[in-house]
Amino acid sequence: MSISRPPMNIGAVERDTGLGKDTLRVWERRYGFPTPARDAHGERLYSAEQVERLRLIKRLIDQGHRPGRLIGAGSEELTLLSAQSATTTAMPTPPGDIAVTTDDTPASAPSTASAAVSPLIDRVLAQVRGHDLPLLRQTLNQAMLRQGLHRFVVETVGPLNVAIGEAWMRGEIEVFEEHLYTEQITTLLRQAMASLPPAASAPRIVLTTVPDELHTLGLLMAQALLALDGASCIPLGTQTPLFDIAMAAKAHQAHIVALSFSASFPTRQVAPLVAQLRDMLPAQTELWIGGGGSERARAVSGVRVLSSLDAALVALDDWRRNAVLESATLAA
Repeated sequence: MSISRPPMNIGAVERDTGLGKDTLRVWERRYGFPTPARDAHGERLYSAEQVERLRLIKRLIDQGHRPGRLIGAGSEELTLLSAQSATTTAMPTPPGDIAVTTDDTPASAPSTASAAVSPLIDRVLAQVRGHDLPLLRQTLNQAMLRQGLHRFVVETVGPLNVAIGEAWMRGEIEVFEEHLYTEQITTLLRQAMASLPPAASAPRIVLTTVPDELHTLGLLMAQALLALDGASCIPLGTQTPLFDIAMAAKAHQAHIVALSFSASFPTRQVAPLVAQLRDMLPAQTELWIGGGGSERARAVSGVRVLSSLDAALVALDDWRRNAVLESATLAA
């Protein structure tokens, strides 16, 4: 029995699609789409069909298409553009936590990057679609045990995220199935980090997201690699107010604050938020940002943008090298 999806209010549509409320209202006035209904209180309600079209438009915008052309395009043209883009881009932007997978694989990585783990990908996709949770857990856990945490994060989780996102874009899996996969990866990575020995060396790194950024999988992958390399990671979870991030950095005497911005986070908001936080942090505390949302944002002085997981490890090496040089200078 099929289940009809209920209409969504504008706040839910914003969270689901990554399109801001102001953008939705402007498109409604300028282009005549979307065309929401109104509830008893006059609030906008968007049908499931309109939300699905908005998701597709957002993905295509992220891939470089102009909104004006997309909104006026017919369903067949949008589907064709989506199919063409799927062969040339690394990752769509599904509505769940996989939206942060652009954090986890470089934007230039082709979809064929998953070829090396394609048998595993096929098994995971089948288990996700079959809702076989015990077998999915077993498959992922065995892959991590065989590869070790570093290789599992870099060589397996990244391509898996790409494959899950592409399957969602093609309509092969549902949102709840993507959430099922994400939750298993999240649990597995947290369990693996809990088994690591206590950090033996600096730096201390506070990891979190800003308000309205719900996605943490990319941040969790970075945390796993940083912790594996001996950094002391202090995760705050998601949606931490800027003042509290600064307070946490001070309380933990953090050397670095690391933020993740998924591709679904409004790009125009990244630079102002990051600049505000930069002003709130001590000058000696570094501020790193990563993820698909950070790569397109305006540069901010004193903020390091990490384009990939490898870039996070390079930044960690740079910090340690600079710390040694500073210590030597002070001792001279």
